[in-house]
Amino acid sequence: PGPGRGERQRGGGAAMYAGLQELGVANGEDLKETLTNCTEPLKAIEQFQTENGVLLPSLQSALPFLDLHGTPRLEFHQSVFDELREKLLERVSAIALEGKVEERYKKLEDLLEKSFSLVKMPSIQPVVMCVMKHLPKVPEKKLKLVMADKDLYKACAVEVKRQIWQDNQALFGDEVSPLLKQYILEKENILFSNDISVLHNFFTPSPKTRRQGEVVQKLTQMIGKNVKLYDMVLQFLRTLFLRTRNVHYCTLRAELLMSLHDLDISEICTVDPCHKFTWCLDACIREKFVDNKRARELQGFLDGVKKGQEQVLGDLSMILCDPFAINTLALSTIRHIQDLVGQDTLPRESPDLLLLLRMLSLGQGAWDMIDSQVFKEPKMEADLITKFLPMLMSFVVDDHMFTVDQKLPSEEKGPILYPTTIPEAFTKFLQENRIACEIGLYYFLHITKQRNKNAFLRLLPALVETFSDLAFSDIFLHLLTGNLTLLGDEFALEEFCTSLFDGFFLPVCSRKENVHRHVLRLLLHLHHKVAPTKLESLQKALEPTKQSGEAVKELYNQLTEKLELRKPSPAEVTETPPMELPLPTVPTPASL
Repeated sequence: PGPGRGERQRGGGAAMYAGLQELGVANGEDLKETLTNCTEPLKAIEQFQTENGVLLPSLQSALPFLDLHGTPRLEFHQSVFDELREKLLERVSAIALEGKVEERYKKLEDLLEKSFSLVKMPSIQPVVMCVMKHLPKVPEKKLKLVMADKDLYKACAVEVKRQIWQDNQALFGDEVSPLLKQYILEKENILFSNDISVLHNFFTPSPKTRRQGEVVQKLTQMIGKNVKLYDMVLQFLRTLFLRTRNVHYCTLRAELLMSLHDLDISEICTVDPCHKFTWCLDACIREKFVDNKRARELQGFLDGVKKGQEQVLGDLSMILCDPFAINTLALSTIRHIQDLVGQDTLPRESPDLLLLLRMLSLGQGAWDMIDSQVFKEPKMEADLITKFLPMLMSFVVDDHMFTVDQKLPSEEKGPILYPTTIPEAFTKFLQENRIACEIGLYYFLHITKQRNKNAFLRLLPALVETFSDLAFSDIFLHLLTGNLTLLGDEFALEEFCTSLFDGFFLPVCSRKENVHRHVLRLLLHLHHKVAPTKLESLQKALEPTKQSGEAVKELYNQLTEKLELRKPSPAEVTETPPMELPLPTVPTPASL
């Protein structure tokens, strides 16, 4: 059984007066003892009031005036107390800013020594917490007492918590862990959002907008200017990235550094060797393109890694592994390839393109580098530059030739048919080379965005088997489903749907739940464009199994509801019975 009412009240009373006895100030318990042992209670109360009231002579004559107005003494003393506490809080904040540094902190330390015994007294606690907040170094003994008491720890300011955290990595980890989980969940929610659009996707928000997110802001506040805490967070992110291979931790690593940069926290930015590189890359991500000037800067940082400092490559690779960085580098690579076609230049003759490939390679090799602790740039395969990229350029040329031929007058048109096959070597590159696969997938997204159905159907079979199943990663499928909305009208065609669904999506739905979810997202958006018979077979094929997760079941139910609403009512379906009497023929004007 829990404590009785009397015990709870005594417990509450004890907290209310906690620490007063140590300072020699009478409290409720003293009054209770006095009244228990006296013969004249009224006189004892009067004496207690005189000894412990506000010691101001002019006040004594005014108090009866309040009695006449029916204002309880408690209300009066409470208002005086509140006013004095506010003044004291203001004074503490003022002391923290005035005079010489040593003097001001000495005053605050003395004040803390005198008041700390009252830290559990709710009415005085804000003052004690305010004093600790303004002390750059709270005495160790006091920090331990705060840490040991859950309520005190919860009540203290983040400035005090930082001092506790920096020597208690496990406690700091407990505080940070829920935020990191929330961050990953937020990213996944965006990737699986039911709002499919080519204009607004995962990569649409600018870096500065992303940094205003709740998790980044909270972590920034928790770290403050404390380099030790910043290093701890980076260590958490590296460990989680190694454990899960989740690239969103790389995004958070870059966002956190740039959030501290926005606040001009030089104490941290000057000691993070990745700061200037991340700052320059951040500007490229904002523009979604690496221009020549910034390319030179980024190359300077990479070339400037000195012997003995190779470990910085681990952090740089993590910054480059951020999906927003990969997206920018891949988009820039596709743009460069198209420019090279127009300039009649080979990939190996373009220093800018080679730098983009170097950074892509470093970013894609982040996990291996941090895992192996071998800090050197991955070796670029010559075939990527001399064989794969020229092959990709030949696809661009095929498109140009076909487009030009279609625009020619019919008598000048040649017998050009759009090529339907792809070199076996191209498919092999997508399967065996990570950088080739990334560039190939971004080229595929590019042709989809251009509504190039011929190129889409030609390249799609090559995506069935890719390096590490990259074609079935959430980021790629999120972008692909968005771009497919531009080919909406093609969904009415049997050939297109068979290639996309039967040839690409459906064979992997049973083994990859994320693909199942993305297909359902797509159909929720484009079901009205699909031929009814095809839609019916897709609905059957996509039906969740017992093993399917809740997200798949929920999406499938949403799709089923939408399809039910589209079905015509029985009244509409019923055909009009044929009339028994033939209608007389009405002569047309021409036959009159």
